[in-house]
Amino acid sequence: MANTLQAKKRIRRNNTRAAINGARKSRIRGFIKKVETAVTEGDKAAAQEALKVAQPEIAKGVSKGVLHKNTAARKMSRLSKRVSAL
Repeated sequence: MANTLQAKKRIRRNNTRAAINGARKSRIRGFIKKVETAVTEGDKAAAQEALKVAQPEIAKGVSKGVLHKNTAARKMSRLSKRVSAL
């Protein structure tokens, strides 16, 4: 258990940040899922629109430190590859 005030504050801050980062990751996953479902259904127009919305969200995740830069690049690359293959 934390003894100092600063350690207690860090615990509070870490819990808050974990909740925010978890919500951010979940939001990104939702956008990715929309692209994947549109690709699975074969709807190219919907997939392109979903990808156009998902890419800035993934980039925002990188800037906020939730995703690694290369992970985001890989996800965007694979999604755009699947959409263009339709």
